[in-house]
Amino acid sequence: MSVAEVGDEMNSGDELKLDVGDAPRDPEEAEASAGPGPAEISAATTLGAVGLTVADLERSVAYYEQVIGLKTLERGGQSAALGTDDRELLQLVEEPDARPAVGYTGLYHFALLVPQRTDLARWLAHAARDRQPIVGLSDHFVSEAIYLSDPDGHGIEIYWDRPRELWEGRVEERMTTLPLDVGNLLGELDDPAAEPFDSLATGTVMGHVHLKVAAIPDTVAFYRDLLGFGLMAQLGLQAAFLSAGGYHHHIGANTWESSEAPPPPAGTASLRHATIVMPDPRERDRLITRLERGDRRLRESGGNPSVADPSGNRLLITVA
Repeated sequence: MSVAEVGDEMNSGDELKLDVGDAPRDPEEAEASAGPGPAEISAATTLGAVGLTVADLERSVAYYEQVIGLKTLERGGQSAALGTDDRELLQLVEEPDARPAVGYTGLYHFALLVPQRTDLARWLAHAARDRQPIVGLSDHFVSEAIYLSDPDGHGIEIYWDRPRELWEGRVEERMTTLPLDVGNLLGELDDPAAEPFDSLATGTVMGHVHLKVAAIPDTVAFYRDLLGFGLMAQLGLQAAFLSAGGYHHHIGANTWESSEAPPPPAGTASLRHATIVMPDPRERDRLITRLERGDRRLRESGGNPSVADPSGNRLLITVA
């Protein structure tokens, strides 16, 4: 989608411009087939903060504050924690001169779920005013989404969910990818050109994490059969979407750029971990027991256990 095409859809004239680059093929497009599998993980499971390695901490903090709208919650030495007023969402660790992790498994994007459609519209108006580059604008039926890439090439999604009753139990037939109706979204605001934006809304959460993986069968076997997430939709050997509690997906995985690829080596700006948040210690212990029975090697990370998936993507397991 070109800048001109997006601009033509806007209702508010030439004041707003969007820089939309050539997007990679979107693995959340789904003429998807699959059915929910027998899930064992607690329906109350959610996702927490994502940890990333970055090449330049100052640059990354500025980007996430000024462009994305996160707030710095803690800063020390070569690390920073960012989020909203009510939760931590991102942990950054600097490795000077780290290279983008191209051609490896790892993060495809992390996805920040805003509470209301007006919150998404407000963010889009802010990005348009500031002429921020955008990778993609998509309507997935289950959600409306905006895609970006940070200075290190880490993928970011900012999205809003349509009401659950529209898609619950029908994710495999409903989830798709269509062009986002930018004009309709900005129509949520009285004056997009003048709408204030200071930060992402309180109540924004880590909605899902989409991973680059080496192979889909191994990924499904790990996340569905071992961890217990339900398989909500699958695109053959190319992508899969899994969740707890019937959500459209908490975990996405694809092989678009990473089929049979190894994990990123040292010296790359890569995913350090995603976080699975269990509702209570009992549910965390049940999950750990399944991992141990599956001969998965656990290690301690900041007082919490963590495990790597078959593609080397590390998952931190915490309690709400």
